[in-house]
Amino acid sequence: MAPLVAPSILSANFTDIAGAVRLIESAGADWIHLDVMDGSFVPPITFGSQMVADIRAISKLPMDVHLMIDNPERHIESFCAAGADYLTVHAEASVHLHRILQTIRDHGVKPGVSIVPSTPVDHIVEILNEVDLVLVMSVNPGYGGQKIIPSTLAKVERLVGIREEKSLSYRISIDGGVNRTTIDEVRKSGVDVIVAGSAFFNAEDSAAEVAILRGRR
Repeated sequence: MAPLVAPSILSANFTDIAGAVRLIESAGADWIHLDVMDGSFVPPITFGSQMVADIRAISKLPMDVHLMIDNPERHIESFCAAGADYLTVHAEASVHLHRILQTIRDHGVKPGVSIVPSTPVDHIVEILNEVDLVLVMSVNPGYGGQKIIPSTLAKVERLVGIREEKSLSYRISIDGGVNRTTIDEVRKSGVDVIVAGSAFFNAEDSAAEVAILRGRR
């Protein structure tokens, strides 16, 4: 099955977010990926729950909200209320990860967990039965336009194996450095969702780029 494509708003022109959403929709992409950064867990600061609510008001596409923030438990309620469909927190950002994931689900939102390139899959094995999405960061989070770290693809393959072994149903997403050069190896890893920022928003033909990321050349 072809992977879903989720363009990341991080690489859009922030003076025209509505235009970026229209581009994502017209290109036939599947989800909208929103990277929330707090200037602490990662150096940059992007936006908060109001941006999610504003995009929710103009699009019916599933919104995949990725919290790159410390102490995410303080903000779960606001992002769920804003209209997130998937809400992903970092395993490295909180001690009480299990409780946070349950809180997200209690709000009617699909919980996700993410790991940075230096965190092994073993770190999240105990909570994989609690999530609907596992987001593997294939670059160090914080900035768009980076080159993929090839060793992160082995994490995707490991997560595919654990899912089959334990009869779990989470989707596996990858974020960072996915483009025309790397897409073949990325797809071979077994990933279900491809987050694309620069590759999508810098493309001359965004619809063609979505097709290429799905493997339809």
